[in-house]
Order: sequence, then structure tokens, then C-alpha cells
Amino acid sequence: MGHEGRTRRMAKTIVALEVTEESVRAVELSRGRKPHLIAYGEVPLPLGAARDSEVLDSGAVAVALRQLWTGARFKSKSVVLGVASRRILVREYTTQAMRPDLLREALPFQVQDLLPVPASQAVLDFFPLSQNGDQVSGLLVAAVADNIEQIIGTLGKVKLRAQGVDLAAFGLARVTAPLAAPDETVATISIGDHTTQVVVSRGGIPQFVRILPIDVATSASRRHAIEANADALEYAAAGNGAGLTRTRGSVRTAVSPGVSDLAARLRSTLSFFATRPGAIAPSQAFVTGAGAAVEGVMPALNAAIDTSVSMVTVGDVIGMTGQPPALETALNLVGTVGIALGEARR
Repeated sequence: MGHEGRTRRMAKTIVALEVTEESVRAVELSRGRKPHLIAYGEVPLPLGAARDSEVLDSGAVAVALRQLWTGARFKSKSVVLGVASRRILVREYTTQAMRPDLLREALPFQVQDLLPVPASQAVLDFFPLSQNGDQVSGLLVAAVADNIEQIIGTLGKVKLRAQGVDLAAFGLARVTAPLAAPDETVATISIGDHTTQVVVSRGGIPQFVRILPIDVATSASRRHAIEANADALEYAAAGNGAGLTRTRGSVRTAVSPGVSDLAARLRSTLSFFATRPGAIAPSQAFVTGAGAAVEGVMPALNAAIDTSVSMVTVGDVIGMTGQPPALETALNLVGTVGIALGEARR
């Protein structure tokens, strides 16, 4: 969604960070043609500290970030921030083809009527997909500027700096691309406790994005389990760094009442995409995010979605050494790695 600035000398590693309702999590990758996972970590947040990618209690999030950087031993304090919120607008948009710099200047005036807030209060980005004559079509992304600035301000409290902001769904499309054929259309679904992201992509290029407010986890019991294990930290070596996860015990044993709703809405979302003019239905679906570990989710999706459905963990998408993360963390970090890959391969 844009960059806050680049360092004069490119760092040897890249860190991607996500702030969710449940936790702060980050990964550090080496740069190059074959990035490697060097370090990773996830630290739970107190109830009410954040919602999606919005900081509600800056102090509490800052404490978690400090703990995350200390425990995972990240080398860099410059991060790419991944955002995923129900308040972020992602929609198809067609405009006149022009130079990228001119489009950036014209976009706020063109899309004002589509935004829930004044254009001056939004962070805008346009991801071009195709051009027909003098018209270019793509995905318009709009986030509330105050929300992004609040996260950046919180990072500053612990001497971290956001070098860029990326839509988490774009990272999901990027990270699962090597798992499919180059011209294959696939769906990547990241199931969180409160928000589910769906991106349909081809060759790592997103064609369609939906962010669904679906609660599949028994959040109260999950929160209780996290707090009960608050002092049980699990460290796992990952290259030169250390992975930090919370031991969560039997957090994922109860079947969520939202599972059937999740399956129905995902089926509906993918069917909607497939009926669009010129659309090619996904030939397989990759499922990740901690919500994928909720009992009954994968069987429900296999029954509801008319294509191959498979669970993807971080070990499936990037090379790493040492002990792999616990299952929930391994699922959550897939999208975070995708965010980092946008910079790591530069």
C-alpha cells in the first residue's frame, strides 16, 4: 500500500509485522532469490488492546512488541506492516490509464464518492491488473489514515520504524504462488478468530479480495487458555534467531458454532467470483490462519467448496532451520511471511 521511505543501504534482512485482535506477530527473512526464515515470534495481546489492524491500547501493544523483539531477537527494527481490517475497502476499480505518479495524484479525487471517509483521511493504493485501450482495471485499496498512523506511532514507542505498509491479502496471494502452477487460479483463505481473508490469485497476482467478519473460534476459551499459559514461553531456534510462541494447550478442542457459517460464506464468496465475466474458478484452495485449526473447520470446507482444499503452514512456504513453530503459530505466520516476501525478493 506504499512505503514510508527506504534506507539508503538495503538491509540484509526484512521483518514483517502484523497486529491483530489476538496477538502481535512478526517474521524476519533473509533477502535474495531464495529467502529463508531467520526468526519468528508471536505474543498474545490483552483483551481490548487491538482490533484487526487497529490499535486501541497503545501502551499494551507497545509492551507486547517489546517482548516480541526481545524474545525473537530480530536483527532489524525496520518493518513492513501488514494490515487486514474489515474497515479496509478493497474493490474492483477502472480508471483512465496514466503514469503511476499521476494516478496517485488523481486517485483521491476520482474515488471520493466510494470512500467511507474524506479522501484526505484515507491511505489509498491501486493495484493494476489489466488494460483495455486507455482504461486500466485493478483493485482499489483504501484504509483510514488515522488507524495506520496510530500503529506507526505505537511502533515508535519501542523504536521500531514502518518502512512500508502492505495489504495482508496481497501477502497471502504472494506466499502460496509457488504451491500452484504458474497459470493456475487459486484461492487462499486465512481464517482468524474474528476476520477471515479470501484472495483469489493467479501467479501470485491477486484478482479478487474479500475480508469477512466471521468469528469461528471460541474466543473466550482461547483467551483463557492463553492467559493460563502466560508464563509458559516456548522458544525454538530458527536460523540465527529464536522463535517465540505461547504454549496454548487445548485451545482448539471445542467446535465453534460459526464453522457452518464460515463454510457457507466462503462457498458463496468463491461462487460469486466464479460467476463474474471472464473469471476462472479456483482449481484449489489453500487454507491457513489459526482458525484453520478449529475442530471441524477443514472437514466443513472440504464439504462446502467444490475444489481441492489443503491446509498450509509456514514450513510449506519457506525454508527454515531448527524446530518448527507450534501449529497455531505455524498457520498464523504464513501470511506474515507473504508480507515480508514482497520486500525480501527485491
